[in-house]
Amino acid sequence: MDGEATYRKIIHIDMDAFYASVEQRDFPGYRGMPIVVGGSPEGRGGVVATASYEARKFGIRSAMPSKTAQRLCPDAIFVFPRFDAYKAVSRHIREIFQRYTDVIEPLSLDEAYLDITTDKQGIGSAIEIARLIKKAI
Repeated sequence: MDGEATYRKIIHIDMDAFYASVEQRDFPGYRGMPIVVGGSPEGRGGVVATASYEARKFGIRSAMPSKTAQRLCPDAIFVFPRFDAYKAVSRHIREIFQRYTDVIEPLSLDEAYLDITTDKQGIGSAIEIARLIKKAI
């Protein structure tokens, strides 16, 4: 090395309220509604996998018991998870990531690290790449 420091450029992608957003995309009647993805409050031990932004206004959070979520927002719409749909959307989003880098470290369906130190398109700016990814998603 010639003494020049090499800096890595890493983008962290975390799609907040991912499952609920997919539900709202697939079922337009859910848009603007408090959606809770997870177990039913009538069942035993159901928990919230995620909640839409509208449901979060009532204090509903991931891993919360469904009965608690229903108590916080009686009008919440409980949706059983559709993991096949979430996986399909996640695959499509990873295809977007691959436009910029092959170095992708997925953490879950809705979260990944991208090493864009040498991005495929030669853009150079991590911030600009993040903006382009967000726009494409």
